[in-house]
Amino acid sequence: MERYMGTFVRWLLTPVGLFILGLGLYYLMRLFRWEKQQATGLALISPWLFGFLGFTAIPIFYSLYLSFTDFSLFGKEKWVGLGNFIKLFTNDVEFWPSVRITLSYAIFTLPVGVFGSLLVALLINREIKGIRIFRTILYLTAILPDTAVAIIWRQLFNGETGLINFFLSLFGVNKIDWFGNPKYVLPAFVIISIWGIFGTNTIIFLASLKDVPRVLYEAAEIDGASGFRRFVHITIPQISSVILVQVVMSLIGSLQMFTVAQFLRPTTQAGLFMNQLVYTRGFTQLHMGEASAIAWVLFVIILVLTLLVFRTSPAWVHYETEVKDVKNAR
Repeated sequence: MERYMGTFVRWLLTPVGLFILGLGLYYLMRLFRWEKQQATGLALISPWLFGFLGFTAIPIFYSLYLSFTDFSLFGKEKWVGLGNFIKLFTNDVEFWPSVRITLSYAIFTLPVGVFGSLLVALLINREIKGIRIFRTILYLTAILPDTAVAIIWRQLFNGETGLINFFLSLFGVNKIDWFGNPKYVLPAFVIISIWGIFGTNTIIFLASLKDVPRVLYEAAEIDGASGFRRFVHITIPQISSVILVQVVMSLIGSLQMFTVAQFLRPTTQAGLFMNQLVYTRGFTQLHMGEASAIAWVLFVIILVLTLLVFRTSPAWVHYETEVKDVKNAR
């Protein structure tokens, strides 16, 4: 019991400390003549606010500072300016392969993830016997830990005893060293990404399909529209805003690939994913400055690609409010 007493006391002191901070913030706001409701609201969200500042905002800006320094985690920061970025772009043999495999993975998995999830949602958007059981089973993939999933896939892709090679051998295909041969690493990860279409994305698409007015389908069916035409001209426009969100979220997720790749440990000749390279530089080689620089390059890549998606969205995303505005204008 004495062994855990210190931890227990700290767990008790944490909420007490947060309560005191919130109370102090409340009286401080009242001292500056804030309205009672405003001060109360700020005090109630103060635990999240302190957590956001301490664990998100400050580390983000500190990492930006570290990206301009030479920092070994245990020594003192040494300002090098743009030295880390210049080294990455001109004299780093691991950086460009890392960018290449990360972007290639995102390019191949993004359409598979989005349209695959939409296809699965269309399949389970039917009121047939036992459909709720199938929906529950499909959603289980979203709650399984990435580490457990990585271990399963490592066994499936095993070069000697894996089930995937076994099934390929039935068609006369020789054994493939999926994670040992650089040219098969990316295809292996693309195959693994198919696992992601059964889960949260599918449930979100299913919910959006349920919101499409049935009267639109009935009117189109009366006019003789085929199932494909109803899908293209009714379903896609009605859920296009959801597709936009899924594209953005899937893009960000694919560019931040880390856990599964870290557990599978493919050959480094194929290149490390950028998040893997950040981890390796920062916590293995203890070059926190370079790791921070790589992280910020990844941030810029994600930001630019996300802005491009939003930039093109007016051409294919339909908003009902826009149609209403046009009608009102008429």
